[in-house]
Amino acid sequence: MSDLHDDSEHEHEHEHGPLGELVTLRDWLRYAVTRFNGAGLFFGHGCGDAYDEAVWLLLHTLSLPLDRFEPFLDACITTGERESLFAVIERRAAERVPAAYITGEAWLGDFRFQVDERVIVPRSFFAELLEDGFAPWIDDAERVTSALDLCTGSGCLAILMAHAFPNAQIVGADLSDEALQVARANVSDYDLDDRVELLKSDVFAGLAGRRFDLIISNPPYVTADAMATLPPEYLHEPRMALAAGEDGLDIVRRLLAGAKAHLNPGGMLAVEVGHNRYLVEEAFPDLSPVWLSAKGGDDMVFVLRADELPE
Repeated sequence: MSDLHDDSEHEHEHEHGPLGELVTLRDWLRYAVTRFNGAGLFFGHGCGDAYDEAVWLLLHTLSLPLDRFEPFLDACITTGERESLFAVIERRAAERVPAAYITGEAWLGDFRFQVDERVIVPRSFFAELLEDGFAPWIDDAERVTSALDLCTGSGCLAILMAHAFPNAQIVGADLSDEALQVARANVSDYDLDDRVELLKSDVFAGLAGRRFDLIISNPPYVTADAMATLPPEYLHEPRMALAAGEDGLDIVRRLLAGAKAHLNPGGMLAVEVGHNRYLVEEAFPDLSPVWLSAKGGDDMVFVLRADELPE
């Protein structure tokens, strides 16, 4: 009798609430958006708002094409699928886990990358800047024969550089062994093992004698004050990929101090620093970097030629 009673209670629980009342994908979309907005989630890992993130999570969980949503809006969701959707929505809303970690993937344009909590979620203005081979700052992408992605994380920018510069050998360097494990998986996914070399290096420490036509870096640059007030979503990411001292420039200082010794004549350094332009200019008044513009924002990336860098 007790087993029958337990089963009856279990069925009764599912007659009400999301699992019993949400029937179509449209229903689940509305519920997810409301749940995300009600939870006060922060969207800074690839999606701009609750709607976009809900669409991504729902489609991914149901193994549907990520670029097609409308045809499935009125499709009925099975009981098993409802349980999966509910679990994903709750994990995002209650635990504040970034969607990229829930799906195990992140996108930069048309490029998909494996990600998990061993690496920061890929997001960089370099993705847009590399679409045209970093033009006009690099006038001929085919003449670039060597390039370095310093603080490579998941390897995403090293992979984008391999596509942008078809004749270049790429090095992706990072201090984290765990990040390099993820990067290796991504490089293999794109069949670039012969062109993208991944190695462990604390900034330039592991690159003695190596020189490049182009060095790019999206290093840690979050200030101490900003680290203390980060939204919970960012606390799931590796701290070492975010924090960079009191003014957020600990790694930038080392990049600027060592880059010239690792650039070929005429080579260029490009560094992403987020909203920290004013901090860079205060810390390095003798430098005159060019600040770049992108659709996602202006003055987030600066460039310096080899002859403009300190010895």
